[in-house]
Amino acid sequence: MRCAGRFTHRIAVPVHTPVRGRPTPRRNPVPARTAVWGQCARDGRGLSGRHDRATRHHAVNDYALHRRVAERAAIAGDRPHRSRGPGCLNGRVTRASLEKQPHEVASMFDGVAANYDLTNDVISLGQARLWRKAVAQAVDARPAQKILDLAAGTATSSQPFVKAGAYVVPCDFSLGMLKVGKERHPWMPFTAGDGMKLPFKDETFDTVTISFGLRNIQDTDVALRELYRVTKPGGRVVICEFSQPTWTPFRTVYTEYLMRAIPPAARAVSSNPDAYVYLAESIRDWPDQSALAALLQEAGWSKVAWRNLTGGVVALHRATRA
Repeated sequence: MRCAGRFTHRIAVPVHTPVRGRPTPRRNPVPARTAVWGQCARDGRGLSGRHDRATRHHAVNDYALHRRVAERAAIAGDRPHRSRGPGCLNGRVTRASLEKQPHEVASMFDGVAANYDLTNDVISLGQARLWRKAVAQAVDARPAQKILDLAAGTATSSQPFVKAGAYVVPCDFSLGMLKVGKERHPWMPFTAGDGMKLPFKDETFDTVTISFGLRNIQDTDVALRELYRVTKPGGRVVICEFSQPTWTPFRTVYTEYLMRAIPPAARAVSSNPDAYVYLAESIRDWPDQSALAALLQEAGWSKVAWRNLTGGVVALHRATRA
């Protein structure tokens, strides 16, 4: 079996042990736009109304679906695209707050979808490709396996699993990202879904993975339990997320880079540079390696371990469903 380096950090914390410094979960009401997805998911349908008995997913074939969601949300009294404020432009949310309201985050990512992959390469100084390679090695996809790639966006992260012969479901709650992904990979089963209410049956996937998306979900605890629910017994979760550099002098330099260098770099290549101010803020607000490992264990996962990438700028967490 291939391995993405050595996962040298392991955790053995009792499931209900409080974690010092753990952020208080935010459990704000789910907006109507997200509720539309949840209702379709409970019925076993996607927004298109089509059924899939195996994984209960739908393919996003038409950007008109995005308009349909907005119209239904407006009927229900929720008008996410008509809000006004410093994080809005022409009625579209350009920068989400750290409250991480789902409609704000989804709208923000809609605005960066066109140049998302290019911007990631630029602001990560080329490291994003190495991080994706490490994720692919940790997942270790095999032919005929079912893999959920949550927060897949344009499905760039899904391609190594496809090449390995696995059946991959790219899932995201930004329909703008899914539209771009569908244009690039029209044969893939792109699925609209909220990480706090996944539209899949229990014990569906051999492996679930999420890269740089867990930080954007409103309630981390709920998301980790949802990933656990849809994973088969013996299956694994692989999480790639920004974290805290382990060397103190570098940590100081990195914090300055987040707030001073990323926004100007994003302005040069991104269609929505405001979103990358949120990126920097959300990274600073995110739990460190050991705190995320403890959250995984509390959600029911076992054999929790992590590996630092780029000196701890990114951490790769891995765990198993017993």
